Amino acid sequence: MSLSNVFGIAGSAMNAQSIRLNTTASNLANAESVSSSEGETYRARKPVFTVQQPSADDFAAAEAGLVPGQGVSVEGIVESDAPLRMAYEPSHPMADENGYVYYPNVNVVEEMADMISASRSFQINTEIMNTAKQMLQRTLTLGQ
Repeated sequence: MSLSNVFGIAGSAMNAQSIRLNTTASNLANAESVSSSEGETYRARKPVFTVQQPSADDFAAAEAGLVPGQGVSVEGIVESDAPLRMAYEPSHPMADENGYVYYPNVNVVEEMADMISASRSFQINTEIMNTAKQMLQRTLTLGQ
């Protein structure tokens, strides 16, 4: 695998983890928002990752016995279909005609675990890029 592939793969992973972090932050920011109907209530969002399709160069590398690195891309962001939290609070200004308010289906503990995981993945890919950069710099100084 060439160093340019390493930079591309690590870069795509960092981009994907950045989107994951932003989505998690949005979920946490809206975790306690209140609504008077199910249709208006915020729903937890999750990014969907896919493996990037290999290029012609990757197929050539595979034929030469090398395993091509492919990277990751974000296909989209989907809303959770988990049930919303309903609370009977008839004195709440956002209560519906039956006295219920609706809270998002955001699990704060799960979101914090996601945030830690995405942050660690981002850090690891940063280290991979730094190591590849150092290797490239050392290679350039070999002839001196």
